[in-house]
Order: sequence, then C-alpha cells, then structure tokens
Amino acid sequence: MNLKKITSLALLLSFASITSLSAQIKSTSEVFQILKEKDSILFNVGFNTCSTAAFEEIINEDFEFYHDESGVTTSKSSFITAIRDGLCGNKDAFRSRRELIPESLEVFLLKDNGVVYGAIQKGIHRFFERVPGNKENPGSTAKFTHLWVLVANEWKLKRILSYDHTMGNN
Repeated sequence: MNLKKITSLALLLSFASITSLSAQIKSTSEVFQILKEKDSILFNVGFNTCSTAAFEEIINEDFEFYHDESGVTTSKSSFITAIRDGLCGNKDAFRSRRELIPESLEVFLLKDNGVVYGAIQKGIHRFFERVPGNKENPGSTAKFTHLWVLVANEWKLKRILSYDHTMGNN
C-alpha cells in the first residue's frame, strides 16, 4: 500500500472515530434521563446531604475515582468511607454542596456489536462551601466524566474522573 492510500485510510478512520464519539444521545432519551437521575442520587442525595447509603445502590463493586487535586480512590468502600468520615464526618464543620450545570450534561452510549453495555456521562459542576458561622460561598467549578456500566440491567457507576477544578465566580 502506498503512502497516499495509508494517509487517506488514517484520515478516514480518524474522522469516523471523531464522528462516532460525538454521537451524544438526546436529553429526552430514556438512558439520558436514567443517568441524570443517578447523578442526582450521587450528588443531591449522597454528597449534598451526606446520605452515603445512597452510594451503595449505584456504585459498582470495582469502582475507581480519579480527582485532579485529591488523588485516586480505588474501591467502593474507600470512597464511601472517605465521604462519610471526611466531608460528612462533622456536620458542624466545613460543608460543600454540588450543583450540576444542567445544560452541560452529555451522555454517550458504549456498545459491543450493537449491544449497549455502558455509557459515558460528562458535564460541568460547581461547588459551594460553607464554614460554620459564615454564609455559603462559591467554591470551584470542575468538569466530570462518569463511566456507567450495565450490571444485571442496572446502571452502576464504575469510574469517575473529576478534573479542571478552577476557583472563581460560579
């Protein structure tokens, strides 16, 4: 095969992969709505109210969490313990609250031979912080990517990437 054909094939494959990666599903689709609800359980219930029992149902057993500032958590139990004993350990101390920026949420299906086995959910969220005796203040804004997998027909959160944290006006 000559160089021109190889270059053409490489460009075609690159374009095909870019096109398929941008095939986000509609926000009205059932999967989008299910994963949006799971995001709400993860943050509005689990993170914001410290109801860590909510994590048990939605987090996969081989869970991993990658954070650009606080490092890696390599198990479901370590993640739940870190939230319960850290952020939620003393409700009269520092508190953090997360808000999803709704219009930023995107979902992309993952398929194996046409069968959906997972989804990538990504978006932007902002955090607000409260120190005892003070009002809530804007904290960081960050991007997130969640890998959801279907386990026995249930969506389970397998991986979280939390990155590009920036301080400033939310």
